[in-house]
Amino acid sequence: MKLVFAGTPEVAVPALDALIASGRHEVAAVVTRPDAPAGRGRRLVASPVAQRAEEAGIEVLKPLSPRDPEFLERLKEIAPDCCPVVAYGALLPRVALDIPAHGWVNLHFSLLPAWRGAAPVQHALMAGDEITGAATFLIEEGLDSGPVYGTVTEEIRPTDTSGDLLTRLAFAGAGLLAATMDGIEDGTLKAVPQPAEGITLAPKITVEDAQVDWATPALRVDRVVRGCTPAPGAWTTFRGERLKLIHVTPVPERTDLAPGRMAVGKNSVHVGTGSYAVELLWVQAQGKKPMRAADWARGVRIAEGETLGG
Repeated sequence: MKLVFAGTPEVAVPALDALIASGRHEVAAVVTRPDAPAGRGRRLVASPVAQRAEEAGIEVLKPLSPRDPEFLERLKEIAPDCCPVVAYGALLPRVALDIPAHGWVNLHFSLLPAWRGAAPVQHALMAGDEITGAATFLIEEGLDSGPVYGTVTEEIRPTDTSGDLLTRLAFAGAGLLAATMDGIEDGTLKAVPQPAEGITLAPKITVEDAQVDWATPALRVDRVVRGCTPAPGAWTTFRGERLKLIHVTPVPERTDLAPGRMAVGKNSVHVGTGSYAVELLWVQAQGKKPMRAADWARGVRIAEGETLGG
């Protein structure tokens, strides 16, 4: 089939690579978000998907909006059979959805209908799910509500961050998306409507959502930190300034600390929660690089009884 691939961030690149390497399909063009400011100089940088497409000699389309008439006209000229999508980052209007003969097929990083929305991996981790996965589905105008072509499952490991899990899903999902394109082409794969039960929503995680509440149980604190790593980054406050929490681990045997209260040992920093303590392993103070929590604690000279989170 002739394909137009839509995607933007690094997590979409494995799927693009899988389609390029499949040998069965022609990736005629790539649709991605416009170049965005990055780095200290804030110079405009092409998306990871755009960079990979350019390396492969594939035409790159960067409409400000998928409603742009020039973009829609070019898409009609290309006349793709199908448009596979991975984390493109913009809502597709009906006029665009109707152009490819087999529609737009999205690779979503959850087992639909669970965790429909922008942040399925983060929400799965923060909810304490043990199993997640990826699904391919036909895009409709609803939020991730279209019929599903296929799924793959992935176990959530006890120490997974959202970055760890998303990386694994990106590669597992790439194979699923390529297989979905194969099945659509040869007519052996039909999309099945999602069940009406089990729908959960996964809106974008905000900076406010990533603030740790020390009055919640240790397992909840751990899940928030892992779910918000690397982005937007879990955080608390210390002496009125924000402190990023990169890695913590629960300490079930320690139950003597009030929520937020710190206890500093020679090589450890424990913090009380609503259940038992957690140990801070890696943190990042404002304007500083990430560092081991014990080194940070020595540097700021924590006084007895000091707390995190105000």
